[in-house]
Amino acid sequence: MLSYRRSNRPDRVPHLGASTIQELAQQIVSGLATGSIFASLALALVMIYRSMDVINFAQGELAMFTTFIAYQLIQQGLPMWVAFPLTIVISFFGAVLLQRTVIRPVERQSQLTIVIVTLGLLITFNGLAGWFWGYEEKSFPSPFPTAPIHLGDVTFSSQDLGVIGVSLGALLLIYLFFARTKLGLAMRAAALYPDQSRVLGIPHGWMLALGWGLASAIGTISGLMVAPIVFLDPNMMQSIVVYAFAAAVLGGIDSPVGAVVGGLILGVALNLLGNYVDFIGTDLRLPVAFAIIVGMLVVRPAGLFGKRRLSRV
Repeated sequence: MLSYRRSNRPDRVPHLGASTIQELAQQIVSGLATGSIFASLALALVMIYRSMDVINFAQGELAMFTTFIAYQLIQQGLPMWVAFPLTIVISFFGAVLLQRTVIRPVERQSQLTIVIVTLGLLITFNGLAGWFWGYEEKSFPSPFPTAPIHLGDVTFSSQDLGVIGVSLGALLLIYLFFARTKLGLAMRAAALYPDQSRVLGIPHGWMLALGWGLASAIGTISGLMVAPIVFLDPNMMQSIVVYAFAAAVLGGIDSPVGAVVGGLILGVALNLLGNYVDFIGTDLRLPVAFAIIVGMLVVRPAGLFGKRRLSRV
């Protein structure tokens, strides 16, 4: 699903004489790593959808652009462990500014208007990245060691385990923020009950802006995890965002928990299908993701964890 560089992955256990369980464990962990990337970007999509009832089609390009910012900071001599957190902070405040200046004037317009604006942002940030940094692929440093990790007879990639740890850790922090803090509860109220929250004095507009900031920060983490795997270029997130959308639809487009679970399920499923079903391989994984989107919308539009919407005829 993601084209890993050889330097970031351990050598596979040879099929000849290798245990099927060992190989399956490796494939599942690799799928969980990819799925956690899908989950983080899917959660960003769900956060915007819950607050505005539309999909932010520019979410992937925002993640790509901020990843280029991290690349530039590293090129200027900043250590990786300084550049990455600084980039996440920049992405947060940049998205807040973007929401206040570009999205806010049209947030009361039709959904089609907002969708067109997000598509315009997609094109704009893709073009800006190409203008500033060019369209050739660039090597991006990985924050994880290249040496494999051995657990008994099973060998895992440090990259895979690191991606799982960072992504799930970030998702846990987001959960605690929304569940345990007053600001998080206020943001949830503004997203779910906008009219009632205004009556209670919650600044609805600023809550939406903070939601955009958090979504952008989560997306940036996804971009920072993807770039060392697929190389850095302005188009690197375009297929990832499709997988993330499939994960959100699978789990429930209005369910944060569903986004996470859907991303992990999708990552493992596509990895197993790509490795054990010959005719799928690496070329048909994206069509499989599209098939999951269409199938889920037909069979269960609300997703695994989403809420069905009832309306009177």
